[in-house]
Amino acid sequence: MAASTTDVGVLLAGGAPFEGLIAQLLLPDNEGRSSAEAVFQTLKYHPDALVSNFLVVVRSAGDVAHRQFAAVMLKRILCKDDPPLWAKCSAPVQSHVKNELLNALKEEPEKVVSSKVCDAISEVASEVFEEPGWPELPPFLFGCIQSGQPRLMEASLVIFASLAEYHIDVLRSQLPTLVQIFGTCLGHANEDVQLASLRVISNFIQALDEPTDRDKFSHMIPAMLACIGASLNRQDEASAQEGLEVFIEVAEAHPRFLRKQLVEVVQAVLQIARAEQLEDATRQLAAEFLVTLCEAREKAPGMMRKLPNFVPNLFETLMMFLLDVEDDEQWHGADSDQHEEAGAGDRFQFGQECLDRISMSLGGNAIVPAAGVLLPTWLRDGDWRKRHATLICLAQIAEGCAKVMAKQLGPLTDMCLQGLQDSHAKVRWAACQALGQMCTDLGPELQNDHHAKLLPALMALMDDFNNPRVQAHACAATVNFADNVEEELLPPYLDSLIMKLLVLLQHGKKLVQEGALTAMASIADCSKALFVKYYDTVMPLLSSILVGATDKAHRLLRAKALECISLVAMAVGKDRFRADAPKVMQLLAQLQASQLDADDPTLSYMLQAGARLCKCLGQDFLPYLEIVMPSLIASAKIEPEVKFLPYLEIVMPSVIASAKIEPEVKVRDAEDEEEEEEDEDCERILVGDRLITIRTSSLEEKVTACNMLCCYAEELREGFLPYVQTVTEIMVPLLKFWFHEEVRRAAANIVPELLHSAVAAASKNQAGVDQAAVAQLLNIIFPPLVEALGKEPDVDVLPAMLDAVSSIVDMVEPAMIQEEWVSKAFEKFAKILTEAEERRVERLKRQNTEDFDAEELEALEEENQQEEELFDQVATCLGTFLKKFNDAVLPLVERIMPQIAPLLEKTRSNEERRIAVCVVDDLLEHSPAGRVKYAGQVVPVLLEACGADDPDLRQCSVYGLGVLASKSPELFKPIAQETLKRVLAIVQHPGAKEDENEMATDNAVSTLGKILEYHSDVIDSAAVAAAWLAALPLTADHVEAQGQHALLMRLLEAREPNVSSNLPKVAAVLVRVLGGGTRLITGDVGLRAAALLTQLQASVPAEVITAAGAALSAKQQAAFQVYMTGVVPESD
Repeated sequence: MAASTTDVGVLLAGGAPFEGLIAQLLLPDNEGRSSAEAVFQTLKYHPDALVSNFLVVVRSAGDVAHRQFAAVMLKRILCKDDPPLWAKCSAPVQSHVKNELLNALKEEPEKVVSSKVCDAISEVASEVFEEPGWPELPPFLFGCIQSGQPRLMEASLVIFASLAEYHIDVLRSQLPTLVQIFGTCLGHANEDVQLASLRVISNFIQALDEPTDRDKFSHMIPAMLACIGASLNRQDEASAQEGLEVFIEVAEAHPRFLRKQLVEVVQAVLQIARAEQLEDATRQLAAEFLVTLCEAREKAPGMMRKLPNFVPNLFETLMMFLLDVEDDEQWHGADSDQHEEAGAGDRFQFGQECLDRISMSLGGNAIVPAAGVLLPTWLRDGDWRKRHATLICLAQIAEGCAKVMAKQLGPLTDMCLQGLQDSHAKVRWAACQALGQMCTDLGPELQNDHHAKLLPALMALMDDFNNPRVQAHACAATVNFADNVEEELLPPYLDSLIMKLLVLLQHGKKLVQEGALTAMASIADCSKALFVKYYDTVMPLLSSILVGATDKAHRLLRAKALECISLVAMAVGKDRFRADAPKVMQLLAQLQASQLDADDPTLSYMLQAGARLCKCLGQDFLPYLEIVMPSLIASAKIEPEVKFLPYLEIVMPSVIASAKIEPEVKVRDAEDEEEEEEDEDCERILVGDRLITIRTSSLEEKVTACNMLCCYAEELREGFLPYVQTVTEIMVPLLKFWFHEEVRRAAANIVPELLHSAVAAASKNQAGVDQAAVAQLLNIIFPPLVEALGKEPDVDVLPAMLDAVSSIVDMVEPAMIQEEWVSKAFEKFAKILTEAEERRVERLKRQNTEDFDAEELEALEEENQQEEELFDQVATCLGTFLKKFNDAVLPLVERIMPQIAPLLEKTRSNEERRIAVCVVDDLLEHSPAGRVKYAGQVVPVLLEACGADDPDLRQCSVYGLGVLASKSPELFKPIAQETLKRVLAIVQHPGAKEDENEMATDNAVSTLGKILEYHSDVIDSAAVAAAWLAALPLTADHVEAQGQHALLMRLLEAREPNVSSNLPKVAAVLVRVLGGGTRLITGDVGLRAAALLTQLQASVPAEVITAAGAALSAKQQAAFQVYMTGVVPESD
C-alpha cells in the first residue's frame, strides 16, 4: 500500500517509528511484511534520510536482529539496488557512512552484526576505494590487525579479502607489507583469525595475475596446511572444512601455485581423505581438492600424472569410498526404481563421481595401471562390497579410459562374467552396470569380439525371478549391448532373447516389465527387418499393455510400451505396420485427449513416439498429423519456469527466522543463502544479489518437442506446410533462448526444414504458396538466424547454426537473399574464426608448460577436433555463398581469406589443411575472377598436398586441380604435366582401392578424365586414356562417378579410338556401372550405356560380360537387369 506524506515524514525522522518499520519488515506474516516493504520502497526516494536512519539503527538499536538487518540493508541499498543509492547520497552523508561503518565495526560487540558491517564496508569500498577513494580505510584496517583483538583482526582480514577481489591493482604496491601481516595472522592463536587469514591469502592468490606476485605467498603453504591440521586436532571439523574449501579455490584458480610444495600438500590432504575417524564431509572435501587438481588440465596440464605414486594412492582412496554401501532390504524388494540407491552412503555416491572425473582428466594411461593392480584382487575378495566396488569402478572409468581399456577387452569381459555369476545380488547388478557402460564406451568392438559370452550371460540373469532388480538391470545392459552392435551378430540370439523378454513382460514385476520393454525396443531398432518374424507375437502384447496400463502406478510402463511400439514399427517398416497404424494412432489420440498429469512420463514418450511413427509411415502419416501437433506445439511453447528472487525475498525468510534467536542471530543475504533442501529438478544461478531458479524438467520437454517438430518437418516436407507459420513463430525466437543450449540447437536445426517445406510446396504449385511466400518466410527466418549466429555463446551450438545458414542459402534463389544479409553473415563468420584462433592460442600455451605430456597432447587434439568441426562449417558456408553468388561475393571472401590462409600451412593439422583447401576449391570452381586472380598462388599448395599421407587432404587437393583443368584450360596448361605426374601417382598406387583411399582415388581418376578431355593436345593421350579406363569404374564418390561414366559414354559414342580400342574392358566397366544403379550413372546416360552394351555383346566375348555380371551382388544384378530392359531403376 502507498504511504502518506505524513507517514513518510514520521519514519524519516527516525527513532522508534523507523525501528518499528524494521520490525514489520521482519514479520513472518507475508501480508504484514508486504505492506512494510511497500513503505520501504517509498523511503528510497529520500536517500540521505534513509541511509542515516539505518546507520542509527546499526549503531544504537538494542535489538541484535535489528542491528544486523540494518547492516544488511545498508549494503543492499547503497551498492546493490537498482539503482544503488550511494551515488544519490550527498557528500556529507557519504562521508558520514564511511566514518560510522568503521566506528560500528570497531565497537559492535556481537559478531553476527559485525560480520554484516564488514560486508557493508567491503561493498562501499568496492565502489569508492580507487575513485574517489577512502584514504581512512587502509590505516584503519592495519590498526585493527595490530590491535591484537581477535575480533577486529578477523574483521580487517575479511575486508582485505573482499578488496582483493575488486582492487588488487591498488593493493599490489603494498604486497610486501600485506604478505608479512597475513603470515603473522596465520600463526595467531585464535582460530577465527587463522581462518580469516586463510581466506584472505586465498583471495589474493586468486586475484593476482602474475605468477611472480602469487609466489610471494608460496612460503605460507605449510602454515596454511597447519591451520587445517590444528582444526582437526581440536576436533573442529567445520573449520577444517572451511580451510579445505580455501585450498580447493586455489586449486581451481591457480593450481601451479602449489607446484613447488605439491608433494607435501598432496600427502597431507590424502591423509585427511583416508582418515576413517573424520566426518564424511571433511574426507570428501579433501578428495575434492585432489580431484580438482587432476582436472586443472588447462592451467597445469600433466602435473598430477607426474607426481610419484599419486594416481594409485588417489585411486585406492576413492575405491575405499565405494565401500560405503550396505545391503538394504528396500533395494531387494523392487517394484520400481524408487529405492535403487538404498544402502548407498554419501561417500559411495561421491566416490563414483570422482572416479569418473579422474578418469576423464587423467586418462587411461594413468588410471588403468592403478586399476589393474587393485581391481582383480578386490574382485576375488570375500567381502561382497569390494567385489561390488570393483564392478562399479569399471562402469565409472570406462568412458575416460576407453582407448586403453579397448586393448584389454578379454580380461574386462572375464571380470564382468565373474560378476554376473556372483552369489550376491548387488554384485550381479553392478556387473550389469559395468557391462552396459562398457558396451557403450568400448563398443562395438566389445560386442563383436565377445558377444558369445556376454549375451547368454545376460539372458541367464533374466531368469532370476527372486531378484527382480537384477532382472531389470540385465535388460538395461541388453539395451546398451544392442545400441552399439552390428545387425549381423544378432540372428543366433533373437529367438531366445525375444522369448525371454516376452516372458518378463507377462510374468515379471513392474520394474522388470519396464526394463523388458526398453530392451525389446532396442532389439527391434537394431535388428530392423529381422524383427518382422516376431511382429505378430510382440505387437498384440504391446498393444494390450498400452491399453491396460492406465493407473498411476503403471504410467511409465504404458509410456515404454508406446516407445516400444514406435521402434518396432520403424524396424518392420511401413508395409508391415500399416494395418496396425490406425489402432495405434487412435490410442495415441485418446492419450492426447486424456489430460495427462504434469508429471506423467507418457507425454515425453508420446512426443518421440509420434515422430518415429511419422518416419515409419512417411507421407501416409499426414492424416494423423492433427493428432500429434497440438500437444507438440504446446510443449514447444513452454515458457521456462524461471523465478527471479529479488534481495528482500531471498533474505527475509532467514532474517525472520533468525530474529527469534538470541544472541546467535544469523541473517543470510544472497551471497550466503543456502537452500535447506535443493529441488533436483531445479537449477539455481546467482546473478549479483538475484537468485534465479529454473525448472529444468519443463525445459527438457521443450527440447524434446522442438526436436520432434524438426523430424516432422523434415519427413513430411510440403505436407507440413499447414503448420509452418505457427512453428516458425515459435522457433525463430528460440534461436536466442539463452536458458538452454539444446533448445537453440533444435531451433537452428528446424528453421531450414520449415523453409524447405515452403520451397517444396511452391515447387509443386501447392495452393497458396508461391515464390513470394517463400521470400516472405525467408525474411522472417534468415535475419534472426544470422543475428543469433553472432551472439551464440556455446561453441557446440555454432555448427548447427552455420549449417542452417548454409542450407538456407543453398535452398533459395540468389535474388531472395538481400545484400545486407550476406554482409552480416560474413561479419559473423569472421568473428567466429577470430574467436576460434584466440582459443587455439590459449591451447598452444598449455603445450609450453613443463608438465605437458602425451596424455595432454591427446586431450588437446580432441579439443582441436571440436574446433575443426567449426572451421569445416564456416568453410561450407563460404562454399555455399560462392556457389550461389559467384564473383559477386568474392570481395567478402577475400576479406575472410587472411583467417583461412594460415590453415594451409604445413604446421597445421591435416584436417585444418583439408578445410582450407576446400575453400580454395570452391573459389576456383565458382568464382571466375577469383580463379584468375589466385590460381598462381594456390596451385603449388594443391600440387604439394596431392602427395599428403592423409587421404582426405589428397582428395580435395586433386579435386581442385581437376576444377582448374576443366574450368580454365589456359591456366592449367602450364602445370598439366606436373599435375598428370601427381595424379597418376595416386591412381596407380598399390593401395589406391583400399577403403580409406578410395575417395581420393576416385577424385584423382576424375581429374585424369578431365585432363584427357580438355588437354589431349599436351599429353600422351593414348597412355592417359589407358590409365583412366583401367581405373574405371568409380564406386566411392557417386558425384565424380556419374561425371566420369558420362564422359566414358561421350567418348564411346564419339568413337574415340584411345577408349574404343579396348572393348572388353569397356564392357566389363559398363556392367559394373549399370549394376550400381542411378548412384553411379544418371538415368538417361544409363539407358544409353545399356543400349551400347547390348550392341557390344556381338563383338565382345560372352565370358567377359558373364564374369562381370557374376561379380555383382543380388541387388546390383537386379539394377543391371532393370537398366538392360530399357527402364531406369529406382533410386536407393
